Amino acid sequence: MVFMSTHPFETLTPSFIMDAIEDHGYVCDCRTFALNSYENRVYQVGVEDGEPLIAKFYRPGRWSSEQILEEHQFCFELVEHELPVVAPLRDEGGDSLFSYGNFRFALYPRQGGYAPEFDNLDNLLVMGRLLGRLHSIGAIRPFEHRLTLDCQSFGHDSVALISESFIPVEYKANYDALTSDLLQTVEELMSDVDARYLRTHGDCHAGNILWRHNAPHMVDLDDARMAPAVQDLWMMLSGDRTRRTAQLSEILEGYAEFFDFRYSELRLIEALRSLRILHHSAWLARRWDDPAFPHHFPWFNTPRYWGEHILELREQIAALSEPVIQC
Repeated sequence: MVFMSTHPFETLTPSFIMDAIEDHGYVCDCRTFALNSYENRVYQVGVEDGEPLIAKFYRPGRWSSEQILEEHQFCFELVEHELPVVAPLRDEGGDSLFSYGNFRFALYPRQGGYAPEFDNLDNLLVMGRLLGRLHSIGAIRPFEHRLTLDCQSFGHDSVALISESFIPVEYKANYDALTSDLLQTVEELMSDVDARYLRTHGDCHAGNILWRHNAPHMVDLDDARMAPAVQDLWMMLSGDRTRRTAQLSEILEGYAEFFDFRYSELRLIEALRSLRILHHSAWLARRWDDPAFPHHFPWFNTPRYWGEHILELREQIAALSEPVIQC
């Protein structure tokens, strides 16, 4: 007996993708291939007499149209201030969010580039300048529709899903106790620190930066949200404490040329890392009905994964008690 997948993304055939794009005035040349994306589906599509387009089909039910358009508007605002951000294309009517069948999608110009070398301190200085400029614009007004990075949505909601439906019974007691202690500490830190919440990229890691002509270009603001400024900084840090201190110093030196950083937010780095760890595990769990996830993340939801996850949570509790990086 053959079972047919009913996941919506299974209907994104090359023909469907090209029909959606041609519905908006382009003529495709039948060159279509998928790019590395899991939350949404992203394709490079060749068009006649022009450069290939990047088509991003949004995951049904994740964002409202208002939330997507607010992300687009933030991109346009950044581009207007001459920031190197890859923004969606607009049609003659000024629209950037399109629909075809049951999908909403956006089109982007293809941006060449390569992964940034964050081991290079000069590159981090440049990234600091870019983020300072981005946050100076992000602080002008808040998002009205997009989410805020908080302990409830990233922490408690994630833990509830894993505890109730995924964690094996032999790990449940440890998981519940560890996450309770972890989230209590995170909440205390986030309440104690006078953080300035502003519009951020939200997911500023090497995979969302393309380096070209000795300069960074930001892509994929799909996770843009209200968050402390340090949320866009800490994911660029790696290595031992000495190395991370040097990296952070370079980032903040560049950042300060364009915007004031609240150094008290450095206390939130491990708290934000903890929330990301919890949220990532729950993200995999929430997407497990998407055929792409069991295929690309076969190690998830195995006894070994949960054992390592428990260990990671223990390490985070220890990290939260360590002295804050000082620059």
